[in-house]
Amino acid sequence: MRKENQDEKMKGDEKSPIKHQKHLKGGEKTNTEFYIQLVIIGVLAILLVFNIGKLSIKGNVVATGNAVATGIGTVSASDIIPTGVPEVYGKSLGVNYNDVSPNDARLADTTIKKLSQYEDIKLNDAQMTRYINIAGSISCEYCCGADSIIFGNGERACGCAHSYAMRGLGKYLITEYPNMSDDEILSELGKWKVLFFPGIHEQKAQVLESQGIDSKNYINLASNKYRGIEQGKSSGGAMVGGC
Repeated sequence: MRKENQDEKMKGDEKSPIKHQKHLKGGEKTNTEFYIQLVIIGVLAILLVFNIGKLSIKGNVVATGNAVATGIGTVSASDIIPTGVPEVYGKSLGVNYNDVSPNDARLADTTIKKLSQYEDIKLNDAQMTRYINIAGSISCEYCCGADSIIFGNGERACGCAHSYAMRGLGKYLITEYPNMSDDEILSELGKWKVLFFPGIHEQKAQVLESQGIDSKNYINLASNKYRGIEQGKSSGGAMVGGC
């Protein structure tokens, strides 16, 4: 009996390492699963923090109106719409930038007529050279689609009211304020063009800013210098004044 008991004990001892080995293998499996779970939890935590950050940024823009650097220019209408009386010629012409807005179509049309009344002024050769340089550098593309508001010989190229206003103002400034440079006069024409088409110029300004171009410069914004840069990236906009 003792011998049998000893034999059984020895057999039990021989089996115990196997049981122990199985126990270790089970432990290794459990540890691996544990680490995988930790990795999954970590990834989920990172995604959660990222999404909360995006919501926080959007909330800040909506609540405060602050621009966030996203690589896309952010420009509001107030940044580009000229206001008040033009410093050089406003009083003499009796015009105010504020008079051209979607809020008062009759006043806008009256102001456009004031600017247009000088469109038939006769220019001498030197003045015509300047006029061709200035008026040939801006167009009314959102209305009549001409390459510029004049042809190369100085004759009118577009019959819309906006073009008449820009041509009239150009001639008036050339003849009455000859000390103004061509760029200064072109910039003034650009300001009125922005008033004629405020929505599309606001969108164009955003495209310009996204490419590092100063949209507060009215030659950049409204002349033919960057004409069409907003195509495919804007949804258009209403115009002020008749076409």
